[in-house]
Amino acid sequence: MYTIIEQESFKKKADQVWSEEERSDFFTFLIENPLAGVVIPNANGLRKIRWQGSGRGKRGGLRIIYFNLLDDGLIVLLDMYAKNEKENVSKSELNQLKKVR
Repeated sequence: MYTIIEQESFKKKADQVWSEEERSDFFTFLIENPLAGVVIPNANGLRKIRWQGSGRGKRGGLRIIYFNLLDDGLIVLLDMYAKNEKENVSKSELNQLKKVR
């Protein structure tokens, strides 16, 4: 079993776009699939996963940046953004996220 930790910036964004049921669905999926998504190159193991947002398909939905410490039983959610807001995390944003790792 894994524990999911939401960084404050992630939590604020998730509160704006997800109902409790949607959040629970994502958490359940991630706990069952802790290696979901793709590893972001040169990002110290950070991963990016596509997730369907409310009323959006997976491709037009959300992108969630996270990392896992599976040996410690932890999955840490760092950031979330809608694909229509930006295509990818910028290099400077990625550098900030890597510091949390």
